[in-house]
Amino acid sequence: MKVNVDAAISKNTGKMVISAVARDSSGLFLGASAVVAVGLSEPKTMEALAVREGPALATDLCLQSFRLASDNANGVYGHIVQEIKATTRVFTKVEMVHEGRATNGDAHRLARGSIYEEVGRHVWLIYPPEGV
Repeated sequence: MKVNVDAAISKNTGKMVISAVARDSSGLFLGASAVVAVGLSEPKTMEALAVREGPALATDLCLQSFRLASDNANGVYGHIVQEIKATTRVFTKVEMVHEGRATNGDAHRLARGSIYEEVGRHVWLIYPPEGV
């Protein structure tokens, strides 16, 4: 199982979105989530929050182990990292990896496509959202 995460900012609406998309080893859609918020526009913080959304989606899907992939190789803030580590302790195995944008397309499209959604957390469990 792999969960890809990403973030997007809309300068026009003032909204930010963090997203996560889960697929099994054959590429079958398992679930997706997007968190839409306002007032946060610092890219490093957003990417760190996107990494935090990955385990949240994995919990929604009752996954025991998964690979958490992000296209951001920059370091993230310590308190968010500590929270992510605490959250992932409930899983059998979590492998966090950096992957290029080319393999992170679903999460990127979900983040961009959710900019105009209402503020809050949105989850898709049976059918993927448009563009994913």
